[in-house]
Amino acid sequence: MHIQQTLENSLKTHSGIKTDLSRKEMIKKTVERGEALVAANGCLATWTRPESTGRSPKDTLIVHWPELEKNVDWDSPNNIPVDPETFQMLWADALDVLKEKDEIFVTNRVVGANSKYALPIKTITSSSLVALFTINMFRPVPEDIHQSVFSERGFILLSLPYDKLNSEKYKGRLRQLPNGKTTDMAIAIDFANRVGLVFGSAYQGSGKKLIFTVMNYYLPLEGILPLHCSANESTAGDVSLFLGLSGTGKTTLSADASRALFGDDEHGWNEDGIANFEYGCYAKLINLDPEKEPEIHKAVFHKKDYLEHGAIVENALMWPDGTFDLFDDRLTPNSRASYPLASLTYIKPSSKGGHPKTIIFLTADANGVLPPVSKLGAEEAMLWFLMGYTSKLAGTETGIVDPVSTFSRFFGQPFMPCLPHVYADMLGEYMRKYGAQVFLVNTGWSGGPFGIGKRMDITVTRTILNAALDGKLEDVEYHTDKLFHLQVPKECPGIAPKLLDPAQTWQDKNAYRERAEKLAREFSIHFDKAYGNKDIDPKIKAVCPGK
Repeated sequence: MHIQQTLENSLKTHSGIKTDLSRKEMIKKTVERGEALVAANGCLATWTRPESTGRSPKDTLIVHWPELEKNVDWDSPNNIPVDPETFQMLWADALDVLKEKDEIFVTNRVVGANSKYALPIKTITSSSLVALFTINMFRPVPEDIHQSVFSERGFILLSLPYDKLNSEKYKGRLRQLPNGKTTDMAIAIDFANRVGLVFGSAYQGSGKKLIFTVMNYYLPLEGILPLHCSANESTAGDVSLFLGLSGTGKTTLSADASRALFGDDEHGWNEDGIANFEYGCYAKLINLDPEKEPEIHKAVFHKKDYLEHGAIVENALMWPDGTFDLFDDRLTPNSRASYPLASLTYIKPSSKGGHPKTIIFLTADANGVLPPVSKLGAEEAMLWFLMGYTSKLAGTETGIVDPVSTFSRFFGQPFMPCLPHVYADMLGEYMRKYGAQVFLVNTGWSGGPFGIGKRMDITVTRTILNAALDGKLEDVEYHTDKLFHLQVPKECPGIAPKLLDPAQTWQDKNAYRERAEKLAREFSIHFDKAYGNKDIDPKIKAVCPGK
């Protein structure tokens, strides 16, 4: 029997199934069940156990079927295989737990604003809060869903966030914890049978990113490029994409009062152009400043009757009077809020547009050796897309802080299961076909590494970004950075020419050269480790720093 059918059969005799309740009904149900409290402004506040304050990548698994060999990169550290027998055990245990629930919530939504590839998602869960989250984050089923390549190939997500596995039963099958015990949670994807399971993780991002991973597997097989990015559009209809890891400024820089936002996290690119996957946002709240991020703050903390509000605040400190302290990270630095895109002011309601005119790769180079802006040709763009570089600051035992290079393929490694050339080749093809310009923008340090130089001022980055988006960098003269294989503009409106060349901002030129060569070597080493045995075009390898 097909695994989806086993779930359908188990639900036939259950008397407590609530299917597609309205958003207002789901909010009311969530409060009545005690899964969330009503905050002073009307949003919902909820908290999880400590192990569910973030994703659990080591417990996120892909069912290893032979037919996946030609598509999935099993060498990627985030593609952790689980054998079909173990997944069948997990699924059977989940069905047994589900049968004992007094109430079961079912939502039917889609992921994808473009009806040609909208993926129907049926979520079945013991949690009204999870069901409400899917209403916030996944899109209503469009009337023309029959146009979708997935119209008859939907996906089922089964979520049991508050139940735990019998660890002893899975000894030797699932992850062993540092204390010698076996994990009691699993987030598993069966691409072949089109089902996903969240068992024991109450972090809402577990389900969200499971579905994103699903899209990132299925879409390339249909000739559609999935991207971990934000997207917006000018009043003239020019579409821009922003790709970057945490701390690079992706959310801040893509939020622009002069440009309509499609979405802040997940998009697809096909022959029609760009379309958002989601219906809402899942934003980090830690240190959220209402003056610096007024749109997000307003979306979450505007005052409204709780039945009309529906924003979900997850793991933020709330005082007894129902107000929040977003600068307190004692619960977790990963506090989050889920809210519909419609809560924002500057959005494009359709969440889709034409082909991108400009693509921005963001990096925060704490070494201070990358230029604040450079232009990338197709091969260079494919290389930096593969590398997904930024640098983070890690403290040592002596308290000294030094940059640590971080590479995350396609700016979202944990969620990109296919072989790397699949995504990289498609980006290059679409760039050439639709004429997109790609710029690498460094929001990191200038004049020296962290501790010596200074971080780029946000006003400088904004000026550079506006020049790139407005086409003001198209006709200026460029020079080639031979070490990093970058085309660096010699001028940019509103920016001192010296700032554009990082070597000129360092007092110690020898120290600059040593630091730059060190970073280039790190690129080369990582490329060989991650892609040395992969089918990567030699032209891409040739433009890797250090090669």
